[in-house]
Amino acid sequence: MLNEQDTLYYLRLAKQGDNGAKETLLEHNTSLLKSILKRYLNKGVEYDDLYQLSCIGFLKAIAGFDESFGVRFSTYAVPMIAGEIKRFLRDDGSVKVSRALKQSAREMNRFIEQYSSEHGEQPSVKEIAAAFSMDEGEVVFTLGSSKMPISIYEQSDYKDEKSSSLCDKLPARDDQDEMIERMLLKTAIEKLPERERKIVFLRYFRDMTQSEVARRIGVSQVQISRIENKIMQDFKRELS
Repeated sequence: MLNEQDTLYYLRLAKQGDNGAKETLLEHNTSLLKSILKRYLNKGVEYDDLYQLSCIGFLKAIAGFDESFGVRFSTYAVPMIAGEIKRFLRDDGSVKVSRALKQSAREMNRFIEQYSSEHGEQPSVKEIAAAFSMDEGEVVFTLGSSKMPISIYEQSDYKDEKSSSLCDKLPARDDQDEMIERMLLKTAIEKLPERERKIVFLRYFRDMTQSEVARRIGVSQVQISRIENKIMQDFKRELS
């Protein structure tokens, strides 16, 4: 990928109508496009079609990007690309936002309304993240799930909002692929039965051995190993 200085150089040319600059930006961001579209494979849409949709989203990001946003272009582009794919899948009826993710978005919106009522302004993404023990990127992703396709430069629906858009609150971090994977993993864990969720928690969040978990759950170590292997296989299918 291009460094930030070169990216801005080509963005300025592209926004002036230089098609060569657009092609250069696309060429050097292929890995970014692929990292996003792979989340939507096996949804009934061909890979080439997903790639074309991601390119459309990328070009829209070029057209809408403003250096005054104070964020990296890739940070701005990711929701635009994902939003273009989600719009197509949503209209085609092929993608559904998980119930758990929708619930989180509703809780965040209630928090925003309550905070706005008490303070006369909306909370920042950082404040929402602290309230829900999430990364800032996860907050943007979760809020976006309740209103797809998300536009991070769209005006807020809340009349007490002082920031012009959600983009003004985005953190200047470039870890969207990792963030999306964490959200998918969290959703996959939430789908597990109670016993399996407990096993995952004890093994990977409490760092307990299979034997220790077996004693805690009341089954054999062999059973824990078998259950854990099945969970890992299911996770891999969920994230692939």
